Amino acid sequence: MQGWNTLGIEGWIVQVFLTVFAALLTDFFQKRILVRLARQAQKSANPWDDAVIEALGRPLSLLIWLLGITFAADIIRLETGTALFGVVEPIRAVGVVVLLAWGLIRFIRQGEANFVAHRQERGRPADRTTVDAVSKLLRISVWITATLVALQTLGFSVSGVLAFGGIGGLAVGLAAQDLLANFFGGLVIYLDRPFAVGDWIRSPDKEIEGTVEHVGWRVTRIRTFDKRPLYVPNAIFTKIAVENPSRMSHRRIKETIGIRYADVAQMEGITAKVEAMLRGHPDIDDAQTLMVHFNAFAPSSLDFFIYTFTKTTVWTEYHRIKQDVLLKIAAIIEEHGAQIAFPTSTVHVVAEEPG
Repeated sequence: MQGWNTLGIEGWIVQVFLTVFAALLTDFFQKRILVRLARQAQKSANPWDDAVIEALGRPLSLLIWLLGITFAADIIRLETGTALFGVVEPIRAVGVVVLLAWGLIRFIRQGEANFVAHRQERGRPADRTTVDAVSKLLRISVWITATLVALQTLGFSVSGVLAFGGIGGLAVGLAAQDLLANFFGGLVIYLDRPFAVGDWIRSPDKEIEGTVEHVGWRVTRIRTFDKRPLYVPNAIFTKIAVENPSRMSHRRIKETIGIRYADVAQMEGITAKVEAMLRGHPDIDDAQTLMVHFNAFAPSSLDFFIYTFTKTTVWTEYHRIKQDVLLKIAAIIEEHGAQIAFPTSTVHVVAEEPG
């Protein structure tokens, strides 16, 4: 460094410059390397290598600059003896812990998204609710561990912090009972899995019906059929019955049809033909309960009912099948020379005898 001194430049200034310049070069080259690795990772079918590279980007760049700047600050502290730079070492230690934790969090988030997308691309089912729950638990674990390591690095006693956390947790629990109830309600949803993201649910106890979009730790977001978001606290689901039509095995067709009293002679033939039609229908599951019977003398009609199940559970497809069945029944009634009844009244007028 004597050559620099002859130029009037202190040696430690050159060291600081070289340290920062080395950080600049390292950051430049690591970005180039990550870009090339990302191109290679896109060619593979493994979703995890993409997640690792995506997660490394910004945290690695900040880590390089953190180390470069703090090492440069150490040089300044040793040469000048400035007390202000005494905090550099704990800042560096905590910064490294935080950046590592941030990188892991990014990897978990990206891995979750890549895993679901990978399964969907190959036509395999992906349980988004379970994946989301595991991801959240891993992220919480990373932050708790990082916090404890950072506190230990700063000289705090972890055992003391945990003891204080137990007392503080009791106080917080008493003050935030609703928040904790919603948290444990979300945990119950993840464990019992009465529904998952994408399911259509409804409750006979509350005016809740729609498609589940997101299950959080505090609230569950449901998109109603008129496209409005409905936010339901998770604690509600521990107190109400929840129906999950998305998990039905079949859809039921249950209809009552009436013919005129004048067509009573045709009833047996009509019901027999309707039952034969249903058993031969390609979209009706005749392995399930299938009934067609005359069951009531109604005020204006003779009623028979049909009770059967479609093979599909898709709502729109179900209505197409139901329409086809009803039209075929109308054709069978007409084929037998009968008519579908409608409300009528018969008035008997008694003629007066001539006086």
